[in-house]
Amino acid sequence: METVTLNNGVKMPILGFGTLYLRDELGVRSVSEAISLGYRLIDTATIYGNEEAVGGGIKRSGVNREELFVTSKLWVDDSGYESTKKAFETSLTKLGLDYLDLYLIHRPRGDVHGTWRAMEELYKDGKIKAIGVSNFTPEQINDLIDNFSVKPAVNQIETHAFFLQADELEFLNEHNIQHEAWSPLAQGRNGYFTNPTLAKIGEKYGKSNAQVALRWHYQRGIVAIPRTQQKAHMEENLNIFDFELDESDMQAIAALDLNKTQFPEWE
Repeated sequence: METVTLNNGVKMPILGFGTLYLRDELGVRSVSEAISLGYRLIDTATIYGNEEAVGGGIKRSGVNREELFVTSKLWVDDSGYESTKKAFETSLTKLGLDYLDLYLIHRPRGDVHGTWRAMEELYKDGKIKAIGVSNFTPEQINDLIDNFSVKPAVNQIETHAFFLQADELEFLNEHNIQHEAWSPLAQGRNGYFTNPTLAKIGEKYGKSNAQVALRWHYQRGIVAIPRTQQKAHMEENLNIFDFELDESDMQAIAALDLNKTQFPEWE
């Protein structure tokens, strides 16, 4: 698995496995299968209600902890200095881990400054390898940069062919903050998996719409975390490193941009 290097020197896999909606035995099995196929970045969150299942999948996989890059996220109900410390320990316990590779503020709400102060301390204590944010705007990231000593290493935001986030990508690159895409395949919304532009490009390389889209993320330098419970799709999503989109392909995909969220219910 190829990696990107975060602004603190930590290496992060550029393609990972998302776990939203994967709970209980389904979550355990899916995470274990994903790891067995070669995924090393596993993404979860408190609000997903599946940290125990993710931890169970990690344990079942039998892969050494040091080989994995595990992300979780602090939900808004736990914002604030003391609440963040407690929520982090709860996540660690549910996951059955001694440390996290990446811990994110899930949404920019509540006492963000108190939360970031707690996360900085956990980071400096070695309990988290890198800290970052999710769904933050450039202005909200600049607020953290201006007021704290540790700059976010990652911003995880909705990014896919219908929502390029071009300005955000430029901002994050300028500040050496890694862009990470949640729902990199838009969960199949708006006909993503049958989109004729993606399908036409895929025909050139013998690839699916999903593989073309994930390769597009990769060539933009964006970490992507597609989620699936189907083992065949897990394998398919990993198989994007043996072809390269040309400039016309990249432009054709960029032209699909609607410049708006496909998940208005999450706003």
